[in-house]
Amino acid sequence: MKRVIPIAVISSLFSAALPAWMVDLPSGWKRAQSFPVSAPGLVKIDLPIATLDAARPDLEDLRLYDEGGKEVPYLLRPSLPAEKKVRDVKRFQAQLAPTGTLLLIETGTRSPIEGVTLITPAESFLKAVRLEISEDQSRWQSLAQGLPIFRQAGGPSQLYLKLPPGIRPHLRITVDDQMSPPVPFSGAQVHESIEETPTEPLAVEAGEKTEIAGQTRIALNLKAAHLRIASLELEAADAIFTRQVDVAARQIQENEIRETSIAGGAIYRWSDAGRSAAANLIVPVEAQAPSRELLLLIHNQDSPPLAITGFKARRRPVFLIFHAAQAGKFHLLSGNSLCPAPRYDLASLGSQLKDLEVLAVPFSGLADNPAYRIPEAVPDALEAGAPLEVSPWKFRKPVICSAGGLQIQQLELDLEVLSRAKPGLEDLRLARGGQQLPYLLERTAISRSLAPPVAPANDPGKPRHSRWAIKLPRPALPVERLGFTAKTPMFKREMMLYEEVAGRRGEKSQRFLSRSSWEQAPERPAKKLVLRLSSPLSGDTLYLETDNGDNPALELEAVEGFYLASRIYFKNSAGGDLFLYYGNPQALAPRYDLSLAAGRILAAEKKPAALGQEEILKKSWLEGAEASGKTTWIFWGVLGLVVVILLLVIRKLVS
Repeated sequence: MKRVIPIAVISSLFSAALPAWMVDLPSGWKRAQSFPVSAPGLVKIDLPIATLDAARPDLEDLRLYDEGGKEVPYLLRPSLPAEKKVRDVKRFQAQLAPTGTLLLIETGTRSPIEGVTLITPAESFLKAVRLEISEDQSRWQSLAQGLPIFRQAGGPSQLYLKLPPGIRPHLRITVDDQMSPPVPFSGAQVHESIEETPTEPLAVEAGEKTEIAGQTRIALNLKAAHLRIASLELEAADAIFTRQVDVAARQIQENEIRETSIAGGAIYRWSDAGRSAAANLIVPVEAQAPSRELLLLIHNQDSPPLAITGFKARRRPVFLIFHAAQAGKFHLLSGNSLCPAPRYDLASLGSQLKDLEVLAVPFSGLADNPAYRIPEAVPDALEAGAPLEVSPWKFRKPVICSAGGLQIQQLELDLEVLSRAKPGLEDLRLARGGQQLPYLLERTAISRSLAPPVAPANDPGKPRHSRWAIKLPRPALPVERLGFTAKTPMFKREMMLYEEVAGRRGEKSQRFLSRSSWEQAPERPAKKLVLRLSSPLSGDTLYLETDNGDNPALELEAVEGFYLASRIYFKNSAGGDLFLYYGNPQALAPRYDLSLAAGRILAAEKKPAALGQEEILKKSWLEGAEASGKTTWIFWGVLGLVVVILLLVIRKLVS
């Protein structure tokens, strides 16, 4: 006997298999995804990461439709961190004990507290503490032993002690002073307990890793944009360390892509001579990532880089709440860059939302709306710029693009361009056939290094001084800092960095760039001298000088220079020779509408482009003389010629 399947069941199965675009949905949205609701009533769902990635950062383009194609009003409720309440303690007393410093604290609150922060003017220390609590100051209960508190001069600090949440009228903190001298404490603050708001785990992948002087830089792939990151946790194999960590994001500012710090904190792992151990590898972020990538900057100073083995992150979910008139399939649209934010009147739902449980629903994958034309990463209207009259430019280089011209090209500027262009790079122009090609400029935090030769250049008039000449590969390079190492095992010197600049008449004067103290002792690890330059360079030779006093001359070993990499991004969709023009002191910074597509450019796959051989478009005789160092001879030659002419004129007049 054959089994008959009801027509209604067949119809429901067929409708469930239909893609979202089979419903009569508006065509102004790029993406659609669907999910089922099993019963009518108020519904609260957790928006998938794919939805947050496809929508605008503020989610103003989200639209919800039922299976009949009718728009459904909704309410968005992001999970935001609860506001922290911090207050000064009622009474604080510090007293010295034989083996440590005793801190007696009366919190002055009957509200539950979860931590205490100590206040001290000391600039550099590392201590272990014991934490105790009491109701009446007669019976004390130990909560923790060997917790670290520290502060490094110019580096990370950790003065917060976490408590199990509860009412804590009295606290006693014993600071161990057996290993180092006592430090003063002037007060404390308590952190009241708050109800935790929900977070969810987020998988992150480590990308490009760069080790530069005193810093580790790691790109973190979040796999989606517009996520609100609650915290980032590092996994490291090192046994003992303290580091300051910054979290940065790329953002568009005035037609340039810049790296902006969005969070920071201190991480550490501590061991008190085997008696106790503590660690904190979590960096609180509580900020939205504008793109799919975050940058982690670990400041190592003179310590070796950490052995990072992995990362964990937590994000803040975003909940969508709506009223389902009936059970069925609902469709969520996203990806409309032009629509205004919706204005729904859902105030009547306010009292019913607090205890509403999240409904777990299976979302379909994001599907393209066939009625919508998916634009390129750069719209056609933004690919062409204004005509360019190239006669004021002195130099150009051919740009060699990667295969696949429709993709975004990434071009890093080389030393020749950085040397001859204006310091702010306002005179850069991409052009093909007299027509500008718009671009975005990114000033990265990536340090590129160079190793200029260094040689003694002592001044005979200063026998007590040591001086070295540092020869850079090109003049006017945007060097931001120099690092020096010395062979001498023990010394203390004042170091001065300068360059010699020529005046109009050929006279030379010193232009100071940086100065610092440099100290080294045999019992301590060798310390590198790092000098940050206070102004742009004009020439290619720098001088480092110091007064040795009555000590032997300082022996310099090596020099390393650093400059920040700069990149430009553009779309090369047309054929023909493309050139990068530079070297126009009168040029102003270009203003392209391409910045409107900055978000797409950052998220798009990029192909590396390269620069060819430099072409000199025009060169005056004076520039040639400056390059060869003959300006002084030219000045005196011209002056001598003028004197001879004047003498001849005078002789003719008196004869």
